Amino acid sequence: MRSGAWYLVSIASAALLVSSCKGDKPAPAASETAASKVETASEAASEPASEASEVPVGGGRAEKVENDTYEFSYAYPDAAGAIPGLKANLDKQLAASRADLASSAKEGQADAKKNDFPYHAYSYGEEWKVVTSLPGWLSLSSETYTYSGGAHGMTTFDALLWDRHADAAKKPIDLFTSKEALSKAIRTPFCVALDKERVKKRGGPIDKSDEMFSECIDPVEQVVILGSTNRQTFDRIGLLVAPYNAGPYAEGSYEVTVPVTGAVMAALKPQYRSSFSVGK
Repeated sequence: MRSGAWYLVSIASAALLVSSCKGDKPAPAASETAASKVETASEAASEPASEASEVPVGGGRAEKVENDTYEFSYAYPDAAGAIPGLKANLDKQLAASRADLASSAKEGQADAKKNDFPYHAYSYGEEWKVVTSLPGWLSLSSETYTYSGGAHGMTTFDALLWDRHADAAKKPIDLFTSKEALSKAIRTPFCVALDKERVKKRGGPIDKSDEMFSECIDPVEQVVILGSTNRQTFDRIGLLVAPYNAGPYAEGSYEVTVPVTGAVMAALKPQYRSSFSVGK
């Protein structure tokens, strides 16, 4: 989500498929990125410094490492890097994600050698973007692409809110009385909007005989992000849907936007209602 607009397992396969499919990302969603639709450890330390991007003090960060074993990238914007507590949080995630990738890639490489089949470098790439910046909140979302030796990689999403008053990170769902309450408040408009996106992607009516990808899904089981059109309060809710959740892998990810309504306001914890307003 950026200014003036809204934005939004891996299946194991035989090794013979890897060389032809490795690195293929799912078909793009209706928009270019989830962020653009809405307004807006130890092994790592031992690698040559030239492999990593310079980290500006107090600013955003863009880390990138490529070697024979894995490819790793992680980035967050200046708006996040300017908040010390949030920067520390994201830097910790970066280190953990890289360490996990290095460990799993090393195991995968050893397994490939043991079983005499080709090894293709694992990968992990995550980029955080600003959804919206409000007087009391910074809303962020991330899109992550991973590949770990299967038929293809996988795209997933994440979200967080930085509470400027409490100086702490929260998940968007934390602002509501329960997941069930939010689901009930947005399910009907979400399902209508999701089917419209399905029709666009499929180029025709939804095949109701395909029960797996024609039924509605629970909106709060997707990644919930909060956005704004007025720069003062949250008045939009985004749902980022990973591949396979609403359609086959070839359809890629989905993103759906619904307005904040009276039902959504009622589902909020009382202390957070002043941070929201009914959307148009």
